[in-house]
Amino acid sequence: MMSATYREAIVRAQREALAADPRVILMGEDIGAAGGPFKTTEGLFDEFGPSRVRDTPISETAFVGAAMGMALTGYRPVIELMFADFMGVCFDQIVNSIAKHRFMCGGKVAVPVTIRAMGGGGVRFGAQHSQTGETWVWQFPGLKVFCPSSPADAYLMLRQAIDDPNPVVVLEHKALMAVKGELEADPDRWPVQRPQVVRPGRDVTLVASMAMVRRALAAADLLAAQGVEAEVIDLRVLRPLMADPIIESVARTGSLVVVEENHESGGWGAEVITRALSSAFDYIDSPPVRVTLPDWPMPYSPPLEDAALPSVQRIVDAVLARN
Repeated sequence: MMSATYREAIVRAQREALAADPRVILMGEDIGAAGGPFKTTEGLFDEFGPSRVRDTPISETAFVGAAMGMALTGYRPVIELMFADFMGVCFDQIVNSIAKHRFMCGGKVAVPVTIRAMGGGGVRFGAQHSQTGETWVWQFPGLKVFCPSSPADAYLMLRQAIDDPNPVVVLEHKALMAVKGELEADPDRWPVQRPQVVRPGRDVTLVASMAMVRRALAAADLLAAQGVEAEVIDLRVLRPLMADPIIESVARTGSLVVVEENHESGGWGAEVITRALSSAFDYIDSPPVRVTLPDWPMPYSPPLEDAALPSVQRIVDAVLARN
């Protein structure tokens, strides 16, 4: 066990993958000598050189497409998109080419591409640089979508993604980069797939992902002071979505609140609620509740951004307002 920040965990996972497999290549904008815009490749250029850690032009369509070609010819490229919002620039490459290629070739080829995309609000980047990207990619067959909320998962999920023979999108949250935690480099924890109960409780189930997990835990502390014991579940993996731990929890607590840093319409919370209602309807005592972003772009103004993001108090209020 060792302590590391979320950022350091990402760097460590890539360093170990580069050292273990000469087929691993990192590509992205300013990831070389500069160490990446969020320092998630810091030191790797000096250690492994420009042939393994490659700066790219400012053209996501070009280097994500190039990554697919490299993967088809034996490499294991790891792409860094400095903002998850930029998945929109290369969306066709991700969901129509990379995600579907193995299926369209009858399973005869593999496309081992890892796409790291950093998103999320709370750090004042405005409407075009603050989206998590979760609901953009999670519905597409052929992709796996990982959403680490802790340094331990940031490390384990990235190692697993790079080792996977299929394409994986790893969504990392900018607001978590300085968060510290223990890394558990235990291969027995691989593969990391299931949602995880990070706080047990008996009265209500809170399901959250990425930065919202910490807010859900803080809300659970406040609720406990009022006699409400909330069970907090970290979703962790959006695709494949393994809902059994959530359904089992809802069957115990009888109540479900989902917390996501996405707009309500089309969010993953609706899918979680649907699965819970389909499988645990007889155990649910109150209508499920969603705590989400409002239906407008993320403001740049700090007070307005803070008001838009699901806050600890909004989560507490949603739980207490259940019928």
